[in-house]
Amino acid sequence: MAKLLLVWLVNAIALLAVAYLMPSISVSSFSSALVAALVLGLMNAIIRPVLLLLTLPVTLLTLGLFIFIINGLLFWLVGSFIEGFVVGGFWAGVLGAIVYSVISWALSALIFR
Repeated sequence: MAKLLLVWLVNAIALLAVAYLMPSISVSSFSSALVAALVLGLMNAIIRPVLLLLTLPVTLLTLGLFIFIINGLLFWLVGSFIEGFVVGGFWAGVLGAIVYSVISWALSALIFR
């Protein structure tokens, strides 16, 4: 349970870092980052596998690059309905999802070695 809470906190910090690095993404407060990180985690756990299965032919055709589009769409979708978390558009969502993944991975690697 403590590890799950720590991962949630790491993802919220990564979201704040993405907002700091990218002007097209903004997070108004740490509590907004916590809510957005929670919703992103739930979307990635529930909706993303269904989308990956439904778009499997396109993903295979693009050699896996379509997964970036799916991640960007989910990132943009969360930004559209979480108050205090704003994603400037689709391409900002794609780039934001990539940066978010890299920062979250790096922080997790530093903390959970």
